[in-house]
Amino acid sequence: MKTRVYPTSRKLFGLLGDVTIITLTYLVLTYLLVNPAAVEAHHVLYSGMLPVAVIFTVMMFSINGLYTIEHKRFSEVLISLAVSLFLVLILVMALSFVIHEFTYSRVLIISSTAVQFVLLGFWKRAVQRWEQSLHPVRRVMIMGNEDECRHVHYRMSAQPQLKLKLQHVIMDPQKDWRQELESCDIDTLIICSDIPLTTKADIVNYCTDKEIQPYIIPSSYEIFCNGAMLQKIDDIPVFRPKSLRLSVEQRAVKRTVDIIVAGMAAICALPFAIPVALAIKLGDGGPVLYSQVRVGRFGKEYKVYKFRSMRVDAEKYSGPQLATEDDPRITKVGKFIRATRLDELPQILNVLNGDMSLVGPRPERPFFVEKFKKENPEYAYRHNVKPGITGLAQVFAKYNTTPYDKLVYDLMYIENYSILEDFVIMIQTIKILVTKSATEGKDVSGKDLDLSKFQR
Repeated sequence: MKTRVYPTSRKLFGLLGDVTIITLTYLVLTYLLVNPAAVEAHHVLYSGMLPVAVIFTVMMFSINGLYTIEHKRFSEVLISLAVSLFLVLILVMALSFVIHEFTYSRVLIISSTAVQFVLLGFWKRAVQRWEQSLHPVRRVMIMGNEDECRHVHYRMSAQPQLKLKLQHVIMDPQKDWRQELESCDIDTLIICSDIPLTTKADIVNYCTDKEIQPYIIPSSYEIFCNGAMLQKIDDIPVFRPKSLRLSVEQRAVKRTVDIIVAGMAAICALPFAIPVALAIKLGDGGPVLYSQVRVGRFGKEYKVYKFRSMRVDAEKYSGPQLATEDDPRITKVGKFIRATRLDELPQILNVLNGDMSLVGPRPERPFFVEKFKKENPEYAYRHNVKPGITGLAQVFAKYNTTPYDKLVYDLMYIENYSILEDFVIMIQTIKILVTKSATEGKDVSGKDLDLSKFQR
């Protein structure tokens, strides 16, 4: 029988290490940098800000996934750490100013953040290596059609830190999967979306009995049933799938938050927007803003505003095209503002006028919406909510993630919507802004991979 892993105690160990480093750094730097008379005069302030900083830091670490780092690249861990500490710095500065204006030492806040980044970076690396040593390479089987198996294998191969080693694939639906599983020494099974539901149920039951970890790539049916409410007809238990729409109350709260946050964001964005506008104008003399028709809630078309990053005549001869890596249509200024997401700033206007929300599925052009709907009819359901500047797909997907995989994220967001989830996505988006988008190229099908050696 395989040994089960219970990571809760190890997560607690990591948490205690974080709290210890934050506390000791704060106390030592307070002693070294702050005048003892000032500490004594504002004893309540200095002693009270420590637990506040600890709570803020742990909260940001949790949101940015810094307690589940065993299968992440260390560069991703460092980016998450830097973003988390920067947000804590802003929060602590703002709170201390509200309480006692400039009484609280800014030197202490900035110095603590810098030293904590270094010490916590070493600590996280040590914890990560320890965690990785406790997780052996996982032997994987993939079941599904050839295209999906190739796509999954391609993505597995691109993430070696996940420690997923492909042992076997089953691409023939006529094969006896039980016999195949019994003859293979695997501990992880990835079930593609095209496997029939009844077969999936049998496979999951088998995996549970044999202590094999199943991973299921969801079909649209499984997305609709996710989080279904348990009800009954007399004594018969029934599941009632959630509606892929927001209630009136949810829409009202979401709109209120959009107006408040977008209003503040518009003010904060001005120092960035003005230089960007000047750079675009001086670059080629063309218009600063670029408007394009997109599909909004319930299929209503509207104009989305962005800072222009392409040539004025970018699609004059080619027609509608999705942007590609090293796209020749993108200007020099455009490359920078696209990489830093500054081209998205004018969409704050779309949020304020009600066409968009801060968080939601990214809006697409009518041409591509019709194309994606033909490929996946359930694509239409993502238009049950307003499109957003950011969303779950933007946080978890990549530039070259397939439209279907992005659709899964969008539908899961709508189904599990909460205002708290919106705030979490906004915070996680900050990390995405400083992370370079995936550059594996547009083709992620893995069509050149040879899977024959994984078949029996």
